[in-house]
Amino acid sequence: MWFAFAVIVAVMLFIDLFATSHRHHALSTRKALMWSLVWIGAALLFCAGIWVFEGNARALEFLTAYLLEKSLSVDNLFVFILIFSSFNIGPDRQTLILKWGILGAIVMRVVLILFGVSLMQAFSWVIYLFGAILVATAVKMAFTDEQEMDVEKHLAVRLARKVFPVSASSHGERFFVVQDGRRAATALFLALLVVESSDLVFAVDSIPAVLAVSPHAFIAVTSNVFAILGLRALYFLLASVMGLFRFLKYGVALILMFVGVKMLIARWVHISIGISLAFICLTLAFSVLLSLVKKEAK
Repeated sequence: MWFAFAVIVAVMLFIDLFATSHRHHALSTRKALMWSLVWIGAALLFCAGIWVFEGNARALEFLTAYLLEKSLSVDNLFVFILIFSSFNIGPDRQTLILKWGILGAIVMRVVLILFGVSLMQAFSWVIYLFGAILVATAVKMAFTDEQEMDVEKHLAVRLARKVFPVSASSHGERFFVVQDGRRAATALFLALLVVESSDLVFAVDSIPAVLAVSPHAFIAVTSNVFAILGLRALYFLLASVMGLFRFLKYGVALILMFVGVKMLIARWVHISIGISLAFICLTLAFSVLLSLVKKEAK
């Protein structure tokens, strides 16, 4: 299954990042929807493979973890919209940043998940730490309003400016240019740094969440990577239908609260994977339905 996973991901990454027309151009809403369904379908087919070779319990764990990570990814993409807006980066150049951002996110998530699994195996009390992190994140997400991002104050930007001079001019899809004999970073590179550093922050939330669903490295890694694949298509789809997800962050916060409490009480109360899957599905469905019914006042 590890080998099958590696082959599938390699093929999907090649198609998504190097062999499709949207590697250099923004997607229309119709194409973004089509490609998003392709990546979701691939994940469901892989889940079916787990069902056949690993059993229904592992398949349910994968499906639950995948759905959880996908919902977190949707919420995180709204932050990327703010980042691109702050740097004044258009859709065509956004695809390049998302390309390298996805590759970086995959490597980062695999390393951190394996580290988290090792911690849980070595120290049983880590499950309570992860649970507390999720509860705190849920509270912060529910009661903190999204604001415009001041990129100049971002830690990654301030550190980059200490290492490289930054060019004020636009240089297309180049991350670095040579000015006055010195290598200078472009706004595109700064935006990539902010995206990657933001994903690192997101990983602190998502990795404990997926490990709460399944402590098995195979399920945790595969569900996370499949949730990340196809994020470029999902990004352009969300940019056109943001109104459908107005209350999503509250639904995700409630899910994180549920998962965090599940970890904290795991020693005394066992919550089955079926209940977890049902709770996540119903919460996401209700948050989207509420967004459709209760329109934002203009």
